[in-house]
Amino acid sequence: MIEITLADWEKFEDELQVLKNKRIEQNWPSQFLYRGQGDSSWNLKSTLERYGHGKISLKKYHKFISNVKPQIESFTGANWNILSYPEGFDQWIGENDTMMPHAFGSSPEFIATYSYMVYLRHYGFPSPLIDWTSSPYLAAYFAFRHAIRCQKCISIYIFLESTTNQKSGSSNKADIFKFGPYVKTDRRHFLQQSQYTTCIIQETVGNEWIYTPHEEAFSCSDSTQDILWKFNIPASERLKVLRLLDGYNINALSLFGSEESLMETMALREIDFKACNI
Repeated sequence: MIEITLADWEKFEDELQVLKNKRIEQNWPSQFLYRGQGDSSWNLKSTLERYGHGKISLKKYHKFISNVKPQIESFTGANWNILSYPEGFDQWIGENDTMMPHAFGSSPEFIATYSYMVYLRHYGFPSPLIDWTSSPYLAAYFAFRHAIRCQKCISIYIFLESTTNQKSGSSNKADIFKFGPYVKTDRRHFLQQSQYTTCIIQETVGNEWIYTPHEEAFSCSDSTQDILWKFNIPASERLKVLRLLDGYNINALSLFGSEESLMETMALREIDFKACNI
């Protein structure tokens, strides 16, 4: 990981443009993904890791989300035709064992499960998916949104999957897989221009596939794939940046579309911006 601490928001925009120009000049095929975090001291973790399950088998996690599916469907009225547990999931793993982690994206059987996992991620169920956005400005919003609680710096991460047309992988090393944006799921996924990554590895004993922290992959990645930049920006830039983003209609209301997000946006405009004459 390349970590850079900057003096202000404008310096970040300068660094961002440098990276965009470099990608074009060197013809990197992958697109940048962005993620904002409200405190630079936080590590890059999935919500499942924060929940205390840094390492968990794919099968066990699938059991968890299968167990809660009837209740969620009853409350939402939606239906997800995910892989059945345990038979359907065991069959999928058996048929795709040698293709992991690329089987997530190449097997039609997993698409509905991915859709369901995205829905769960957006509504707070602990997930092995780390959510990113294709917009650096949306990432900035999420970084500065609650930065009032942070006295130092926020962080904006930039992730590049690969600088080449091929990405290597190995079952005995942690592999990051990127899920693309094309999936039928909750509207927040599209409002936030979301994409996701997950990290898996095959256990030496038992050969079971498990979700594992992204840090394992970043710590041993080479210079051509899974490249991560971390830009730290003073949290004191919060209102300036949020006012700028609100001018582009990037705010809680545009990204969540709920009554709660309407109240959050109105409070920011009427209390924070006007109090500071922004």
